[in-house]
Amino acid sequence: MSGKVEICGVNTAKLKVLKNEETTELLKKSKEGDMKAREELIAGNLRLVLSVIQKFVSRGENVDDLFQVGCIGLMKAIDNFDITMNVRFSTYGVPMIIGEIRRYLRDNSSIRVSRSMRDMAYKALQMKEKIINETQKEPTMDELAAALGVRREEVVFALDSISDPVSLYEPLYTDGGESIMIVDQVSDTRNTDENWLEQIALTDAIERLGSREKHILALRFFFGKTQMEVASEVGISQAQVSRLEKNAISQIKKQL
Repeated sequence: MSGKVEICGVNTAKLKVLKNEETTELLKKSKEGDMKAREELIAGNLRLVLSVIQKFVSRGENVDDLFQVGCIGLMKAIDNFDITMNVRFSTYGVPMIIGEIRRYLRDNSSIRVSRSMRDMAYKALQMKEKIINETQKEPTMDELAAALGVRREEVVFALDSISDPVSLYEPLYTDGGESIMIVDQVSDTRNTDENWLEQIALTDAIERLGSREKHILALRFFFGKTQMEVASEVGISQAQVSRLEKNAISQIKKQL
């Protein structure tokens, strides 16, 4: 995907980024049936889809296909988002987009799984999501099996059957709710889901800063300059640099 600007006829270099207040207002209007607001929400969050699909391009899948599937996940997130929840839309939207892409990759896997086995796997995934939403805790295989009224082995075999054996991000073994993935076996501690999502959130927060605040943070933390050096380059006092830097960091922390 490196260097590709146009995906599905969309110029990704010119994607709009909505402010948090704009997103909230458009979500309210969309919930009231305003289709124009829904379209603006979709257009204003395509950069979120673009960020997510970069996680999956190494699998050799067509980028345009992944983008389209990601957009489906985005639309589901918009339609299902609860505006009364005290969470950012991107916090809810990213897992929805990831889930939609993973379902697409499972359904298009070269390994054929019986319909009954796949149905059981999807039921297990839906039940797992329901339990997590209700208890804020990931269920064990035994708890999943009990909730579905089936044997533990059936749940384990069903979930294993839809795992992509060549993916670095699919489980090799599951026991007690925690999955061991291929990526865990190669000791890559930098490219975890948590770090990846944090990077998306941080980039989004920085994008919302003013141009001067961005410039000051870049000079301070990317080029390692002192506040006095930054003040001299920007043309303001050291006290102003300190104040702007603290304010920018405070805004980022608030967004995160």
